[in-house]
Amino acid sequence: MERILVSACLLGHEVRYDGGHCAQGGLLARWQAEGRLVPLCPEVAGGLGVPRPPAEIEGGDARAVLAGRARVRRIDGVDVTAAYLRGADAAAALCRREGIGVAILKEGSPACGVRRVRDGSFQGRRVAGRGVVAERLARDGIR
Repeated sequence: MERILVSACLLGHEVRYDGGHCAQGGLLARWQAEGRLVPLCPEVAGGLGVPRPPAEIEGGDARAVLAGRARVRRIDGVDVTAAYLRGADAAAALCRREGIGVAILKEGSPACGVRRVRDGSFQGRRVAGRGVVAERLARDGIR
């Protein structure tokens, strides 16, 4: 049975920045009951607390963050890039250790967004792109 990395908030873990979750039922619930899912909140794994101020990628995209040319900042201006990079490392290490080749991640998150993230203005605008963790996992061949 193939194991799948999944954003912990999608399984009901209260780890979102606002202390909530965004639990999904259906297939995820079935796979969870079958033991297929490996939950992880990379922001928490990177050392951020719950709740925490919202954060967005500033000055580029996730590729630029991984290359050291862009940052992840909280709404109050605090740079949390290092925590996001630690979370990406934790997710990649977990996938290697568990032989995971597939991830289901929370869309829109600066860590886990797969197709879109917020634009860094804290105005709710979304742009095409990945979060830091999603980009790192894609580079490692995790689909």
